[in-house]
Amino acid sequence: MNFKTFAVLALFALSACAGDNKWATDAQMAASGAHFVAEPPRTITLFTVQSTRNGSGAHSGLLINASEQVMFDPAGTWYHPNLPERGDVHYGVSPKMISFYIDYHARETFNVIEQTVVVTPEVAELVKQRAEAYGSVPSAQCAHSVSSILNGVPGFEAISGSWYPNKLMKEFAQLPGATRKLITDNDADNNHGVLMVQAGNAVTQ
Repeated sequence: MNFKTFAVLALFALSACAGDNKWATDAQMAASGAHFVAEPPRTITLFTVQSTRNGSGAHSGLLINASEQVMFDPAGTWYHPNLPERGDVHYGVSPKMISFYIDYHARETFNVIEQTVVVTPEVAELVKQRAEAYGSVPSAQCAHSVSSILNGVPGFEAISGSWYPNKLMKEFAQLPGATRKLITDNDADNNHGVLMVQAGNAVTQ
């Protein structure tokens, strides 16, 4: 499969918010690099992928900096061969992997909005545990799963059970101390830095 075909398929999958069901083995989870502990403070970051054409929300993802840093990417298509995944939780999420995640989604037709709140270690761990317990997310339920995980967590009272990425993004903005960052990328849809796997190595076009 050539790069252009791969990228077009990835774009379609993103817009469809398709789900899967992956479960890393115990050996993969125990491998070196399978876990990453980020520096404090503990934070919860919401990523919203938004169309540049009409402003509609296409996807929601949740970065959780708890006892280890994980990415909850519900019904998402992003992956890296070195990151074990259980359900829709990716482990070993270093700053470089976060950059890969953003680069995968940001392109000419999609912006990424990054919103972050600082939380206590106890709250961060609770969110992580709830994401791990949620399991694989069916197609088109990314925002609903994220909002369900955050709903009822202390400090996240503004989060309802929304099904829409834009509504979830607006609710997250109401959280005390929430920051916002807009990430844009002028790469075309068929050349937007989608990670490819060749001989076990990830490379970007």
